[in-house]
Amino acid sequence: MGKYVLKRVLLALLITFIILSLTFILIKLLPFEKIVGKPEQRIAYYEEQVRLGYMDSSRTKRDGEEPVDFVSLSNGRTTYYYNVPVMKQYFTWLGNIVFHWDWGVSKVIQPNVKATVIIGERLLTSMKINIFSVIFSVPIGILLGVWAALKKNTMTDHIISTLIMVFISLPSFVLITFLMLIFCYNNSVLPTQWPNPTDPVGQKVLGYILPVFCLSFGSICGYCRFVRAELCEVMSSDYLLLARTKGLTRKQAIMRHAMKNAMVPIFPSILAEFIGIMGGSMILENLYGIPGIGKLFITALTNKDYNILFVDMAIFTSISLLAGVVLDLSYGFIDPRIRMGAKK
Repeated sequence: MGKYVLKRVLLALLITFIILSLTFILIKLLPFEKIVGKPEQRIAYYEEQVRLGYMDSSRTKRDGEEPVDFVSLSNGRTTYYYNVPVMKQYFTWLGNIVFHWDWGVSKVIQPNVKATVIIGERLLTSMKINIFSVIFSVPIGILLGVWAALKKNTMTDHIISTLIMVFISLPSFVLITFLMLIFCYNNSVLPTQWPNPTDPVGQKVLGYILPVFCLSFGSICGYCRFVRAELCEVMSSDYLLLARTKGLTRKQAIMRHAMKNAMVPIFPSILAEFIGIMGGSMILENLYGIPGIGKLFITALTNKDYNILFVDMAIFTSISLLAGVVLDLSYGFIDPRIRMGAKK
C-alpha cells in the first residue's frame, strides 16, 4: 500500500512539473512585453529579473545585440536590458523554485511584490467560500438523493429528477447573474459585490450567501443524482431482498444495509471535493468581485503577469492531481472488497 501511495504521489508531482515546465518555456518564447510605468518601477522590476538570472543588464548598448528594453533616468543614466537564452532562464527558474522557493515578482498586479505573497493573501478567501459550499451542499444533496430513491417512480421522484437535470446543466455564473438581478439590483436584499474589509460583520456575512449558494447548487444536484442512482441499485439487490425475508422491515433493511453500501462510492467523492476546495471559481469570483485566486488567475492572464500565473497554475494543477490521488486511495480504505482484491 505504501509503495502504491508513493508511486501515485510521485506521478502527480511529475505531471505538475511537466505542465509547469512546458508552460514556462512556451511563454518565454513569446515576444517580450515591455514594462509600462515610471522609470523607477521599471528599473526595480528589471533589476529583480537580473537578480533572479532571467535577464542581463548593461550601462552601454552591446554591439550586434538588440536590448529588449532600456530605461533612462533624469540624471542621464541609461541602462539596457537583454534576455538570456530560454533554456538558461528555464534552469535558473527551476533552481530558484527548488532551492529558494522564489517564484519571482509581479509585473502588473502589484509591481515588484513576490508572487507567493500575492497568492497567499487571496488563497484564504477562496478556501472559505468553497469550504462553506461543501458543508452546505453535501448533506442537502445526500438527503434529496435518499428522498428521491425512497420515492422512486412517484411524482416526488419525477419532480426532483427533472429539477436536478435542469439545474445541473445551469452554469454557476448564469445562476449568480440571475440571483443578483433578483436579490441585489431589484430588491437590495443582498450586496451587489463582495464586501470591503471595513464593512460591518453583518454585511460581510450577507456577502457570502450568493457565492456559496451558487457554488453549492451544482454539487447538490450532482450528489442528489449520484445518491439516488446508487441507493436505487442497492435497494433492488438480492441481499436486501434476503434481509426483508428474514423479517426486517423496509426501514430497517434500508438503514442497516442499503444506506451503508450506497454510501461507499459517494464518500470518496466528498473527500476529493474537500481536497479541491482551494480551487475557487474563476468566473464566479470575477462576476462578484471576490478577491480570490480564481479572479487573480484571470487578471494575471489578461495582464500577462506570468509569475502570478505560474503560482496559480501550480496550485490548480496540484489540487486537481491531489484530489484524484485521494479519491483513488479512499476507495481502498472505505470498501473492504477493494483491499481484499488487492491482496490476492
